Amino acid sequence: MFLLLLLCFLLVEEDSVRLLTEDITSCFDGVIDVDSSYSPNSPVDSYGTVSLTSWETSATTTRLILRRKESTRDRKAKYAFRAHQTRRFDQLVKMCGQKLGPDSTIEILTRFGRSTGVKDCTSLLQVCVEKARKTDDEEVSLHQIFKAYKILEFMKERGYQIEEKSYGVVLSYLIDFGLVQEFHLFSDLIRDASLGPSLAYYEMLLWIRAEDDEKIQDLCYNLALYDGDDKSSFQQNFLLAFCDGDRKKELLPLLETFDIMEVSSMDDASKVFKSLGKLSLDSVAERFLLTFKVNDIKMDDISRFIFDFVVSNADLAVEDVISKFKTLHATLEMVPASKYYEKLIRYCCETFEVHWGLDVVDEMFKVGLLLSLETFHYLYAVCEDKKEYHLVHRIYSTMSSHGLEPDVETFRRMINLCVRMRDFEGAYAMVADMQRLNLVPNVSIYNAIMAGFFREKNIKGALTVLKQMQGANVQPDSHTYSYLLTNCTCEEDILVIRGQMEQSDVTFTKHVYMAMINAYAACGQFEKAKEVISVLVEENKQIKLLNLNEIKSVLVSALASNGQMSDALDVFTEIKQAGCVLEPKAAICLMEHLDTEGELTRLLEILEELKELLHFWVDGCIRVILYCVRRHKHLKTAIDLLEQVVEKGKMEADVGGSVFDRVFCEFAETEPREMQFGMDLLQAVKMKFNTRLSRKSLDFLLSACISANDLRSCFLIWKEYKEAGLPYNVLSYVRMYQVLLALGDNKSAEGILNKIPTDDYHVNLVIQASQAKYIKADSPDEKKNKKKKKKKKNKVVG
Repeated sequence: MFLLLLLCFLLVEEDSVRLLTEDITSCFDGVIDVDSSYSPNSPVDSYGTVSLTSWETSATTTRLILRRKESTRDRKAKYAFRAHQTRRFDQLVKMCGQKLGPDSTIEILTRFGRSTGVKDCTSLLQVCVEKARKTDDEEVSLHQIFKAYKILEFMKERGYQIEEKSYGVVLSYLIDFGLVQEFHLFSDLIRDASLGPSLAYYEMLLWIRAEDDEKIQDLCYNLALYDGDDKSSFQQNFLLAFCDGDRKKELLPLLETFDIMEVSSMDDASKVFKSLGKLSLDSVAERFLLTFKVNDIKMDDISRFIFDFVVSNADLAVEDVISKFKTLHATLEMVPASKYYEKLIRYCCETFEVHWGLDVVDEMFKVGLLLSLETFHYLYAVCEDKKEYHLVHRIYSTMSSHGLEPDVETFRRMINLCVRMRDFEGAYAMVADMQRLNLVPNVSIYNAIMAGFFREKNIKGALTVLKQMQGANVQPDSHTYSYLLTNCTCEEDILVIRGQMEQSDVTFTKHVYMAMINAYAACGQFEKAKEVISVLVEENKQIKLLNLNEIKSVLVSALASNGQMSDALDVFTEIKQAGCVLEPKAAICLMEHLDTEGELTRLLEILEELKELLHFWVDGCIRVILYCVRRHKHLKTAIDLLEQVVEKGKMEADVGGSVFDRVFCEFAETEPREMQFGMDLLQAVKMKFNTRLSRKSLDFLLSACISANDLRSCFLIWKEYKEAGLPYNVLSYVRMYQVLLALGDNKSAEGILNKIPTDDYHVNLVIQASQAKYIKADSPDEKKNKKKKKKKKNKVVG
C-alpha cells in the first residue's frame, strides 16, 4: 500500500491522491467485501426455501413473513449498494486513466487485488482516444494510440472477448485521421472470425473517408462473390458504412438486394432511414416501411423511422416535413405515435418555426392524441427563448378548447410571457382563471408580474403587486426582495427593505447580495457596495467560493457601469489573484466601459477570461477590435483579432462577414477620423481574408470621407465597389453625389447627378436636401461678377 501511494504521489497532486485512494478503497469495500459475506446457506437464502408445512401457527407465520420482508430489503439494499459502487468504480477507473495513464491504472488495480476486466480496459481505451483527439501534437497522439494498442494486446493475451464497443472507438479515430497503416495494424491484432462483419464496416468506412474508389469497388466485388452464411451481416455493415459516408452510388445497388428485415437492431434501421432521407430516396424508404408493416414491426418503431426519414432531408421546408410525415402514415394506414408527434413539434421549434409546431399540436388533437403538460411547458420556453411572446394566447386557447387544464407551473410560464410583451391585463386575466380553477397563485407568479412592472419603470404597478401579495397572504421570497432592492432610489429605501427581510427570516441568497450591490452603486454609495462583500465574508465563513466570485463579478459590473473604473479594475485584480475567473457578463461590461487611451493590454487581459465561452469571447473580441478602430491605432492587433473572430465564427451563424460591417461602421462614426487608417484597414482585410467587402462596409467608408475632408480616398473607395463586384445603384450614386458636394467637387458631383434617375420622388427630395446643405448661396457681389463674365462671354461668341 505504501509503494502504491508513493507511486500515486509521484504522478498526481497530493489532494488528488488522498481522494483517489479513499474512493478506490471504498469501491473495493463495496464490490468485494459485500459479496464475501454472502453464501448459499446464509439465512437470507434459507428463508426463500421455507416450505408451507412449517407454518404451524399464525404467530409463526407472521414472524416468518416479517423476516422474509426484512431479508428481501437486505437483498435489495445490497444490490443497490453494489450497483452504485460498481458505477462509482467505473468512473474512478476512467479518472485514474486520465490522471495516471493506462499502464499505471492497470498496475494500481492489480495491487488492489482486482483483475482488470473488459469494462475497465474499454474505459482506458476511451481515455487514450480522448487524449489523442484533444492534442495537436502528433507525437503525443501517436503515443496514446500505442498505449491503446498495448491495452488491446493485453486483452487478447488474457483471452478476453474483444467486442466492438472496445475496439470501435479506436478504429473510428484512425479512420477520422486517415491513419491507414495503423488501422491495418490494429485490425490484424483483433481480427477474429466472429468479428469479420463488424471489421468490414470499419474497413469500408476507412476507404470511403480516404476516397479510394478502387478499394471500395474491390470490397463490393468480393462481397458479390462471397456465399458464406454470414453474407447478410457483411451486407448490413457495408450498407451502414455507405449510409455514414453518403455514398449513393454504391448504396443504391445494395439497397435493391438487401432484405431490410435482416437489420440487426432498430438503431441500425434508424441510421438507414436517416441516410435515405438525406439522399432523397423516397421510393426505397416507402418500400422498406411497407415491409416493416407487413412483418408486424411495432407501430412506434415505424413512426420513428418515418420521423428520421423526413427530418433528415435538408431540402424540405418545415411545412413539407410535416406534410410528408402525415402522408407516409396515411399511406400505411396508421396513426403516428404520440412520442414522434412530440418530436416533430420540437423539430419545428428548433428550426425557428414555432407556429408550425403549434399546427402539429392541433393535428394531434384532431387524431385523438393528447399532449402532456411538459410539452406545452417546452413550447412556452421556446416562445420565450425566440421572443415570440404573442403565441402564448394561441397555445392557451388550444389547451382550453381541448379541455386540458394548466397547473400552477403552466400558468406561471404563460403569465411570464404576457408580462414579457407588456400585456399586464392578460396576465391578470390568467390569475383570475387560476382562481376559477381553485389554483392559488404562488410567489413566483407575483414576482414575474412585479419584475415586468419594474422593467417598464412602473414603480407604482410593482408596489401594487406587493400589496396584492399581502392581500393574498403570499409571503415575499428572496427574489421579491431582490427586485425591490435593485429598484431602490435611495439608501433609506435599501435599509427599510433589509430590515423587512431580517424580520421575515428570508434567506439572504447570492441574488439578494447582488441586488444590494447594484442598489448601493446606483445610489452613489460605492463604499457601501464594496462593504457588502466584506460583511458577507465575515458573517459567512462557509460561503461557496463560486457564489462569492459571482457576487464580486456583479460588484465589478456595478462599479464600471457607474463610472468607478479604477475601483472596478481593483476588484477584478482581486478576483484574478484569488485564482478565480471574472463572470462573462461582468467581463463584457468592464470592456464596454474601459475606453480610455492606453488600455489595450488590459482589454486583452480581460478577453482572456472569456476564452472558454465562445459566444462571450466573440462579443468581447469584437469590442477590443472596435477599441482599436476608435483609437485609429493598433491596426495589427485589430487584424489579428479579426482573423480569430472569423475563424471562430465558422461555428456560429451570426458571426462572419457582418463583423466587417461593424468595424467600418465604428470607423465612420469615430471623431476625428484618419482616413489613412481606414484605407489601411480596407487593404488589410482584402489581403488577409481574401474577401470582398459588402456594400454596407464601403458605404460607411465613403461617408467617412466627408468629415475627414479627403477627396482622394473618396475616389479610391468608389473604385472598390467595382472591384468587389457591386454594381453602382441609385443609392450608391446618391451617396457619392452627397460626398462630392460636401467635399466641394461640384464638377464631379454634376457628372454623378446625371446618372441618377429623376422619376423617384424620395430620391429627388434627398438630392434637394443635399444641395441645400452643401451648395452655398452666392453673395450679391458674386452674382454681379457672374453676370459680367456671362455678358463678356456672349460678346466674344458674337
